[in-house]
Amino acid sequence: MAKHGKTYRASAETFDKTQLNEVPEAMKIVLDTAKAKFDETIEVHVRLGVDGRHADQQVRGAIVLPNGTGKEVKVLVFAKGPKADEAEAAGADYVGAEDLASKIQKENWFDFDAVVATPDMMGVVGRLGRVLGPKGLMPNPKSGTVTMDLEKALKDIKAGKVEYRLDKQNIIHTVIGKKSFGPEKLQENFDALMAAIVKAKPAAAKGQYLKSITLSSTMGPGVKINPALVG
Repeated sequence: MAKHGKTYRASAETFDKTQLNEVPEAMKIVLDTAKAKFDETIEVHVRLGVDGRHADQQVRGAIVLPNGTGKEVKVLVFAKGPKADEAEAAGADYVGAEDLASKIQKENWFDFDAVVATPDMMGVVGRLGRVLGPKGLMPNPKSGTVTMDLEKALKDIKAGKVEYRLDKQNIIHTVIGKKSFGPEKLQENFDALMAAIVKAKPAAAKGQYLKSITLSSTMGPGVKINPALVG
């Protein structure tokens, strides 16, 4: 288990880590304990009462946060011909086909934050599943990253679109912005994300859906939110 530094330990001692807080109070604690010299990212971790091993209990989607993420996102687009031209015109950082797939495979190149592909390119992109999948970069129709409307896909991603999906522990990890956003904008982003996750509840999910919600900054301790007060 990783050892935490003095600043982290000092911050963790300023509040009750077992307390289930209302969202505004949790947000205040997180911002107060984000003491790094850089603009820390604010993250949300949501444990769901589902079993992601079953296809009918998967939770996955994407949402454009009202206030963006505060991060400049580099987007790679797999497309050919006129669609490649469309992607370049729409602001894609990298556009290509087999050449980029080869670069990823042979050079372990990952100088991008999101991947979009036209449906006809999925034969090429599919071969990258083993390397893109674990990084959460594999294009998917459900998240709007396999599409013919490249202009909209790029606009959404650049505007602050985030994907949410279960990990193997049935937890969703995603970002809702930067410390510099302040509590109001961060809460707007949090509310929008949680509304999307609640709406995505599978019909097959039984019992308590929102098991736990934790808010944290890049370098700060996790702060628990009362899931009964969300959604």
